[in-house]
Amino acid sequence: MEILIKASQFILSLSLLIVLHELGHFIPAKLFKTKVEKFYLFFDYKFSLFKKKIGDTVYGIGWIPLGGYVKIAGMIDESMDKEQLKQEPQPWEFRSKPAWQRLIIMLGGVFVNFVLGILIYICLMWVYGEKYLPNENVKDGIWVQDELAVGLGLETGDKVISVDGQDIQKFSEIPIEFINGNSFVIERNGQRIDKQIPVDFISKLVDRGKEARGFIMPRFPFTIGAVSKDSPNLNSGLLKKDIVVAINNSPIKYYDEAKEKLAIYKGQEATLTVNRAGEKKDITVKVTDEGKLGVVFTALPFSDLEKLGYYTLADKTYTFGQAIPAGLNKSWNTLTGYIKQLKKIFNPSTGAYKGLGGFISIGSIFPSEWSAYTFWSITAFLSIMLGFMNLLPIPALDGGHVVFTLWEMITGKKPGDKFLEYAQRVGFVVLLTLLIFANGNDIFKLFK
Repeated sequence: MEILIKASQFILSLSLLIVLHELGHFIPAKLFKTKVEKFYLFFDYKFSLFKKKIGDTVYGIGWIPLGGYVKIAGMIDESMDKEQLKQEPQPWEFRSKPAWQRLIIMLGGVFVNFVLGILIYICLMWVYGEKYLPNENVKDGIWVQDELAVGLGLETGDKVISVDGQDIQKFSEIPIEFINGNSFVIERNGQRIDKQIPVDFISKLVDRGKEARGFIMPRFPFTIGAVSKDSPNLNSGLLKKDIVVAINNSPIKYYDEAKEKLAIYKGQEATLTVNRAGEKKDITVKVTDEGKLGVVFTALPFSDLEKLGYYTLADKTYTFGQAIPAGLNKSWNTLTGYIKQLKKIFNPSTGAYKGLGGFISIGSIFPSEWSAYTFWSITAFLSIMLGFMNLLPIPALDGGHVVFTLWEMITGKKPGDKFLEYAQRVGFVVLLTLLIFANGNDIFKLFK
């Protein structure tokens, strides 16, 4: 059921983005009286799941869910229809239109993707607002218990101030900023220290897989999640959700402090003071020779931590007018962050290429339970990502056609049909190679 829910959201999001992207080409083509022969969701190699001709256009759904397309008469595209190009150009064909009209038709899909992403972010800000943990409110610093964080030179209690000179506003942004960044500044014992992010950091992050999630975390109180069945303290009176606030009358605030204190009492008894639903209780426990209690630690949600006074969350609401600049800012940060990640991918020394994923990776980011906020957040991100990817100057993508059209507008010389045909083939091979590599990465991770 979990896979079905994820897959359904992925297909819904993908279908929406494809249809609207192709509409971005379709509408200006129609406005400039250019004949559109096909409008397809997904590819229809050999046969279609559905098709219906209305006017000059066949509308349909293909069976290969790798994208979609509009087939515009007189244009060299993924259909590679060379027969049509052997005929004399007709007034309704793409190749007969002025360069500025062809440029608008080609940019239409990208324009729709960017506008859609911006509109979704604006609406999310307006309807839901923002609730997050401000980085400045993590006053006691981070919790370091992962070898990735240790490899970065971080210690428990450090405060991450900035990455690449940009101050961190939201604590949740720190991991992605480390992925995109090259250097960072921390505050340790009142002193600011500059550090470099290792070139192969992303490679190590990818190799760790899901285990690397949350390599930088805030400090949490020692909350009991469960008492193990083989624990010496099974019948001690410890209960789920008890929060340890002192050991032998020595106050502790965070779990990492508890580990240090318990190490002092290895093989001995100790008195734990716990906060149980607002009341303090003393419980005698046995500490193992390894300095453990035989309990499972659990991290409380931030809403509970706020009630307990550990952290103060920011809860921002926006009017529609205020949501516009907030949504634009979110869109810009999404775009620039994605560009930084692409730069890392194309730098072999970072190893970021190992994290390049295909449809399995994209589908996996959708939650296993329906959440309108999460669905639209991911869709907005994918829309901006799709818009930028299509702008890349690769033949077979919109960006490739845009480059050739701009060259024509600047020089007055139109590239020949034969040249465009060969360029389209090269671009198709490049895209197919990337597609195979990305999805191959997904399959490799599944087996790994």
